[in-house]
Amino acid sequence: MNWITNYVRPRINSLFSRREMPENLWTKCPECGTMLFHRELSDNLNVCTNCDHHLAITPRARFAALFDGGVFSEVKVPEPLADPLQFRDQKKYPDRMKAAQKSTGEKEAMLVAEGEMGRTPIVAAAQDFSFMGGSMGMYVGNAIIAAAERAVKLRRPLVLFSAAGGARMQEGILSLMQMPRTTVAVEMLREAGLPYIVVLTHPTTGGVTASYAMLGDIQISEPGALICFAGPRVIEQTIREKLPEGFQRAEYLLEHGMLDRVTHRMKLRNELISILRMLGGMPAPTRADLPPPAETTATEAPAPSPEDNAKSEEKPVS
Repeated sequence: MNWITNYVRPRINSLFSRREMPENLWTKCPECGTMLFHRELSDNLNVCTNCDHHLAITPRARFAALFDGGVFSEVKVPEPLADPLQFRDQKKYPDRMKAAQKSTGEKEAMLVAEGEMGRTPIVAAAQDFSFMGGSMGMYVGNAIIAAAERAVKLRRPLVLFSAAGGARMQEGILSLMQMPRTTVAVEMLREAGLPYIVVLTHPTTGGVTASYAMLGDIQISEPGALICFAGPRVIEQTIREKLPEGFQRAEYLLEHGMLDRVTHRMKLRNELISILRMLGGMPAPTRADLPPPAETTATEAPAPSPEDNAKSEEKPVS
């Protein structure tokens, strides 16, 4: 019986045992419900290949697609005082921070970096909605100030990607103080004559919308992004009326003059390159940046110019 116990039974168990599969191989599109393979979704910059819905994307993945060759260096952000209010709701604030850091692998809700985009040196900042809803606290305020100071020091434009539910309630009045602080940082860029471009992504709401997210020289949004101060449900409950279709969405705001562009994520890099060169008075894209010229096959000789015809009609003097 040993051969059955030692050989046959393990073989049978291995055939019928369930193989463990990673949980993050597939992502369900929240818009159309299509199951998207993780590699296919990543290659498409987290845009649904079926309905074109723009899913959330991390700052590092965004920067990898934004900067030339995906090469960038992080800008150091001053650390604020941890949990100054000793805030606690269902969990202690430090415990929420640790959980967010563990799930995202990031220190906080904003990442600041510098590098080149289309051979144009820039400073960029991006919020991570997966980190406590991208909420604006003291660290985010410090990050925007650090980004603005770095841009002024290096004489570079600043490109900011917003994604937040508003101010961080665990920091109370200290989080609300980031609204005037970040507004002053934007004013630093204007006094220095440097472009400040904001790309609003889904969602951008609350105190973030009421401060640095709507102060750009150029306001761009990804398609379908919710951009507002108070959400549509809050407004409907307050005024007791049904809001128009698409109210507070990017396309609605573009139609009513609140935005300059609504740009697909796959086209965003080229759009930013063109705008920055125009605003900065920079030279046109170099030949290396342009697509190769189309091959042309000349089957006929070029038509003679009027000058050639005139010369051919002249007779030599004998």
